[in-house]
Amino acid sequence: MNSQNEMAPHYGAGQQSFTTEQNFSTEDILWAVGIWSVILTLSPVIVFYMLMVA
Repeated sequence: MNSQNEMAPHYGAGQQSFTTEQNFSTEDILWAVGIWSVILTLSPVIVFYMLMVA
């Protein structure tokens, strides 16, 4: 009976995240574009630094 009570919140959390993952809002798209722009901007700097140090 205790294990059923522990499983209930995890199932509810999984269900909620599944329903919200299907719809991307404008904020989600802007966040993803921002993260990728930072990664793509810094990657040449990191590669150059690794080549100079190695």
